Amino acid sequence: MLWAPFYAIGDLVARTTGAPVDGFSRPYIAAVAYGSALYGFLAVALAILAARRLDLDAFGAGLALWLGTPLLFYMYIAPPFSHACSAFTVALFIWVWLRVRERWSPRGLIALGAAGALMAMVREQDAFFVIGPALDYAWTVWQGARREARGAAPEGGWIGMMAAAIAFIAVFTPQVATYLVLNGHIGPHASVARKMNWAAPHALQVLFSPEHGFFIWTPLALIALAGLAFLPAEATLAASPLGVKKQAALCLAAMVLLQIYVGGSVESWTVAGAFGQRRFIALTAVMVIGYAALAAAARRRSPRAHTALVAVTVLCVYWNLALTAEFAIGLMDRQKLEPRKNAYDAFVTLPAQAPSLLYRYLFDRGSFYQRRP
Repeated sequence: MLWAPFYAIGDLVARTTGAPVDGFSRPYIAAVAYGSALYGFLAVALAILAARRLDLDAFGAGLALWLGTPLLFYMYIAPPFSHACSAFTVALFIWVWLRVRERWSPRGLIALGAAGALMAMVREQDAFFVIGPALDYAWTVWQGARREARGAAPEGGWIGMMAAAIAFIAVFTPQVATYLVLNGHIGPHASVARKMNWAAPHALQVLFSPEHGFFIWTPLALIALAGLAFLPAEATLAASPLGVKKQAALCLAAMVLLQIYVGGSVESWTVAGAFGQRRFIALTAVMVIGYAALAAAARRRSPRAHTALVAVTVLCVYWNLALTAEFAIGLMDRQKLEPRKNAYDAFVTLPAQAPSLLYRYLFDRGSFYQRRP
């Protein structure tokens, strides 16, 4: 659905230029690539706006997470994957949630339900992000019941909750129809379902494995997610019995934990052959918020702390860009990380080859592509 407008333009171009009208010729692939680039950009923009709902200056955080995570790779080098669209829909969902939670009006809850359905349609795993607003809403309802005299109950109440559920079902209906036509039941294909072990035996490996771990491929993610701990101190929202700032931080942390749980439950958790732990790209907006909170805390503490954070961030961004180059030109094993070898190539081999690589990129780009026999 997200790619459809771009795909339609690709179809028009194919028909007017004489390219094969088969859905896979160059105009169609180019259209999808442009679509992913745009949605990746919108994901970062919405993440920045979501952080601003918490009174955080997140422009630098958005730039850092764009350049320092696999989102960049799946926007420009492998755009036919769904991950840029996934980052967009989750960022949209979080932005809507942070707007809606101020009043929980029925209209806002309808928008939240629709955004949640769109998010789940892009990737089933992203449906688990609804845990954040669900906990937040339940928490607020409970607080309102205890403090009803102060008008603390959500404006929407149970009617708003039902409206959100109806909106979710209505928007999700095309996906239900697709499931029934393709799979004969509501849910993913058996080839996906059979890969799940819901005991999450790989939860630690998916984060810390030297060959495939998310935090090894993307160390900036560890810094950004750790920054959520600083959110209650740095965000400035209206007070509540527990503190709205702390409540938002805990809900965001619940989102992260569920994504780790799901990622660790997939038997193909290594995503070998892919660039990085691509399933965690959906956390882009959460990471932008966490990094922005950490940066605010560092600035408040001392100029030295902020300078240290910037230095580490630059190093993490370079690591991501270097791995991107190594992966693209075949300088690394695409099935796994080899941290020592990758680090050597990042800081020794690539700088030595930089002039020739730049020349090839600008004037002989075809040299990067080798035909398979």
